[in-house]
Parts: sequence; structure tokens; C-alpha cells
Amino acid sequence: MKKQMPNEFVFHMFALLISVILVHSIYLTVIRPNADAITLAQRAEIATNPDYVPERSFYVIVQDFEQESCFILMLWAFSMLAYKAMSANRERKLLQQEFVPIAAGMKILPADTREYSRSLQSLPDDERRLLLPRVLLAALSRFGTTRNVQDVSSSAHTLVSNEAERLESELSMIRYIAWAIPSIGFIGTVRGIGSALAQAHRAVEGDISGVTENLGVAFNSTFIALLISIVLMFLVHQLQLLQERLVFDTENYVDENVIRHMQSD
Repeated sequence: MKKQMPNEFVFHMFALLISVILVHSIYLTVIRPNADAITLAQRAEIATNPDYVPERSFYVIVQDFEQESCFILMLWAFSMLAYKAMSANRERKLLQQEFVPIAAGMKILPADTREYSRSLQSLPDDERRLLLPRVLLAALSRFGTTRNVQDVSSSAHTLVSNEAERLESELSMIRYIAWAIPSIGFIGTVRGIGSALAQAHRAVEGDISGVTENLGVAFNSTFIALLISIVLMFLVHQLQLLQERLVFDTENYVDENVIRHMQSD
């Protein structure tokens, strides 16, 4: 676990850097040039045709800095979700393996625990640190020491519960991002409304273009932020469901394949 955490931290920092570079590059080369061109064309059309109603353009809706920040955080959160989903799927694949081969009708005695533990200890380090091998090793070691099946069951349950709490705590950063995205959208709303109010005197004189543009900033930023937040929270709940199933299935695996075969002397 000590080795996994720095690797995960490096991955997340690298993913953040890539998200910033990718999104900002798209904004500089595609979104803002197109948004400026569309805005200028619409202004020219409004000047010549008072009845012209501008169409809402995707480039104009997402052109501001708040929306750019939301997309950066979205990609960063997606990378975290993908990393944790792949880790959970890797753990689930272990549930299809038979780490403690026991023939039908055979029992595990306390004296047998060392023999069964050897195959688990011979696993590669990266695999041995995963949840299922850790719980199996702990259960066999506990049974060899205490010779009490109920104590082994309680120990395995505690390890699995601790893992569930760890997985839950590691989602806190993603939940923070899911909270921060709408907050950034509201910042854009406040900025847009403030700029619109600053140009209220021009609206009184009959020029409402500045007010409408700034109100567009206000509403567009919130609109994009809330859409991203809805999608992100859906994926967070799907990942949480995947992790909860992993923990539940791991505990069932240990109960069915190991603990129920244990027999005290």
C-alpha cells in the first residue's frame, strides 16, 4: 500500500497537467476563435436587422474561463474515476482464481495454514497487496494462531470493513471536485451579473448589448457547470457501487472458500 499511494498521486498530478494542457489548447485554437467569429457575425446581423434573433452556439456558451475550468476539473475527475475503476476491476478478477485449493469434503486444520499460505506469499508484490490475498493471508495466519474459526471470521470481516472505509475516504477528492464545479459556475454567474449591472447605465440609454452579453456569461457558466456535475455525480455513484460490490464479494469469497472449510483440532 505504501508503494501504491505515491504511484497513484503521481498519476493524478500527471492527469491534472494533461487536462490543463489539453483543454486550454482546445480553447485557444478552436473554441474562443469560433466564439469570437460567431459573436461578431451576430452583432453585425443585429445592427442591420433589428428582428434578427441570434441562435445559441456551443462555442459561445462554453467560451468563458469558468467553463474552461469546469472542463479541466471534469477531465481530472474522469481520470481519477477511471484509475479507481480499473483498480477495482483488477481486484474483481482475483475472485475468479482459486488461491486456496481445497477438494470437496476436505477441512483446513490449524497445522495446514502454513502450507496454504505459501502459495499466497509467493504471489508478486503488486498482487499480494490487493484485498483478497491480504484477507486470505490474515485469515489463515489468524486460524493458525488462535485455532478459533469465529475469531478468524471476525478478523476477516474487520479487514474487509476497513478496506470499505478506505475506498470510501479515497472518493473524497472526487466528491470535492463534483462540489467545486457548480461553485465555479456560480462564480461565473456572480461575475456576469456584476458586469451586467456595471453597464446598466448604457441599457438606460438604449444599448442593452453589454447587459445581455454579460447575463449570457452568468447563465452559461451555471448551465455548463450543473450539466457536468450531474454527469460526474452519476459516475461517482457507479464507481461507489462497483467498490461496494467488490468488498461484499470478497467477504463472501473468503467465507465460502476458506472459513467454512476450517475445523479446529
